Amino acid sequence: MMRVFVLLLCVLTAPLAAEEVVADLSTNEVAITANFDGSDILIYGAVKRDSPAATSPMEVIITVAGPKQPVSVRKKAWRFGIWVNASAVEVDEAPSFYAVASSATLSEVLSQTEDLRHEISIPQAIRSVGAPSTVSDAAEFTDALIRIRSQNNLYQHLDNSVSLFDETLFSTTIDLPANLVEGPYNTRIFLVRDGMIVDDYETVINVNKVGLERWIYDLAHQRPLVYGLLSLFIAIVAGWTASAVFRYIRF
Repeated sequence: MMRVFVLLLCVLTAPLAAEEVVADLSTNEVAITANFDGSDILIYGAVKRDSPAATSPMEVIITVAGPKQPVSVRKKAWRFGIWVNASAVEVDEAPSFYAVASSATLSEVLSQTEDLRHEISIPQAIRSVGAPSTVSDAAEFTDALIRIRSQNNLYQHLDNSVSLFDETLFSTTIDLPANLVEGPYNTRIFLVRDGMIVDDYETVINVNKVGLERWIYDLAHQRPLVYGLLSLFIAIVAGWTASAVFRYIRF
């Protein structure tokens, strides 16, 4: 409640532009622990003005994007009685997580030109420059990537999910799933009128492994030999323990 009060105080006292975003997050840090099962991030803010609001309706769009990575997308085909990889396309950059929330239907409030310029919608957030000449349906590979990650809750298209009050206060909640990639999650907020972006705001949510998760991750990447030997030792001990328990139960 105190953070909301401070936010409103900033709106009233800060030097004003035509229309400008003032925003904050419920948290800027997400810790991935051994029992991490996801997290909800509250994003809220206000609009400060130096003149009365325009007569055309204002909408708010919020995006959260995880670290971008290249992705190989393969298409399988039924050949000689088995499924095999028939073709593949390398997507140059795809966010590991992407959510786009809007106060109305995104396609109705944002022009295609602005979407292309700011890379707001999910297809525009994915960069796939070229495909092998042997692949004639490259767009289908990007569509498949979006479909698969949407099913895993990694890509979220959230129309009408931003609450907007009197074209001044706004808020939404983004659900971060358990299968997050570590790194900075870029968060952007856009004010839109007549399909055009009139102001934007940007901040970062840091997602990091901590505790046992961090120790295992560092061990696997920095000391792979030790990690492998430790994994083998644990497997041997677990197998021997299970065998001893079963022998005890039988006799």
